[in-house]
Parts: sequence; structure tokens; C-alpha cells
Amino acid sequence: MDNFKIKLKIGEFSKLCFVTVKTLRYYEKIGLLLPHEVDEWTGYRYYDVVQMEELNHILKLKRLGLSLEEIIELKEDGTDVISNEMIDKALVKAENDLCEVRKRILELKQLRGFSTKQNVMDNIVIKPLPGGIVASFRKKLKSYDELGPLCYSVIGPEMQRLGCECPQETAYCYTIDYNKNYNPGDIDLEYCEIVTKHNGDSDILKFKDIPVVNKAVCFSHKGGYETFGESMTELMKYIEDRQLKVCDHPRFSYIHGVWDCDNVDDWLTEIQWPIED
Repeated sequence: MDNFKIKLKIGEFSKLCFVTVKTLRYYEKIGLLLPHEVDEWTGYRYYDVVQMEELNHILKLKRLGLSLEEIIELKEDGTDVISNEMIDKALVKAENDLCEVRKRILELKQLRGFSTKQNVMDNIVIKPLPGGIVASFRKKLKSYDELGPLCYSVIGPEMQRLGCECPQETAYCYTIDYNKNYNPGDIDLEYCEIVTKHNGDSDILKFKDIPVVNKAVCFSHKGGYETFGESMTELMKYIEDRQLKVCDHPRFSYIHGVWDCDNVDDWLTEIQWPIED
């Protein structure tokens, strides 16, 4: 009895482990899980009970986000211990996957609420934009996601240090992207915020006077920033249909975002495109 071992054909092993035969053959091909025995005459593959445990461990590591290459590497090292580096990498991937799922959910919700032409039209207005002295911060960024942390850790503290005061009821801040084409990883971005008082330029902030814009076509973009392109398309259709002429770079005025909303659905950005009178 001590030498008794159950031998399972590949189909039986597949059924007991809830894994397809195709997957088992692929794992064999890449050297991840070899059959315990292959009959030299029939070519039948046999697995044993210990290999069920081994397969379960492989599937668990896959669920945790490890690639098959990383699992093979662990096996070759002769250890089941996942390094902190692998864990951190898997965590980043899981967080990115979660972010993508949330974006997909948001887009599906937006399809419900903004799928008709009337809803799009409700989001567009023509109005003037305020002028005055602005604190200007211009920097090349690798991603638009860098702007939020810069506002918290650099721009805000520097404005406070320079004694800046902002109008409470008519607060206005916006960004302009000066790139001539879409260039992720090298975004020439300027952040501007109207101030009523300041103590002069610094290495970080410059102050300049911007004129009032008499007319701008403005689109209320709700949700995350990855769908800006769709809102810009609707804005351009509106401009083209009415034969309007743009006269400056579009502005992005961030009204609600990560700083005051827990739910991405509640973010609100007004895309403002100055046009000629």
C-alpha cells in the first residue's frame, strides 16, 4: 500500500483540476508542468496527485497576476517564495487593471447619459472668459496625471509663499497644452490661475496679464480625462456647423476632480475654445 500511486490520464487530470487539456499540453510544451509519465508505446500522458497540488499553485500564482515566465523562473529557482519585487509588480498590474475597469464602467455610464445629440448640445455654451493677472507655471510633463501632484506639492505652496490671493467668487484656473501634435511623454503644459495679489516672480511661478476673451465655445466634460478626445470632437462639430473661427489655444478649466471628488463620475472639466467675435 505504501507504494500505491494513482495515475491519471490527461483527460481525467484535466477534469479533476478544472483545466482544459489544451492548457495542460501548453504547460508541458513550455516546461511548466510535465506529465509524471509518458507511455512510450501509446504516448498516453499520466499525472499523479502531487501534480494536482503543483497545478493548483501555478493557477494561484496566475490569479495573483504573475506571468507564466515568472512562474517558470520560480520553478527553476526551486522555490515557491514570491519575491517582494514580483509582488510589487503584480500589485501595480492589478491596480492598473482596476483603473481600466473603472474607466470602462464610466464610459458605459456615459453612453447612457450622453448618447443623444440633445444631451451633447446641453453641454455646450458660448460665453466670455475672464482676464487679469495669472500665476503661470509651465513645464514639460510625461503625463497629464503629473499635474495634480504638482498642484499640491509645488504650485500651491509656491503661490502661498509668494503671498498670492485669489478671487473667491470668480476663481479661475486652466491649462493650455502647447504641443503641435499629440506627444505623450513630452507634454508642454502651462497652468494658469487668476490672482488679485502677489509678491513677484520666482523660479517656479511667473505672473502675467491675460486679456478678457469675449467669446469662447465651452463644453462641459464629465468624468475622467481619457475621453477628452470625444468631447473635443463634439466641440469641433459645433464650431464647424456654425462656421465659427477659433483664435487661440483651447483651455481646460478643471472645476471638480480628484481634489474634491471621490467618484470619477463627478469630475467636471470645462473645455474652452476662444473664437473670434
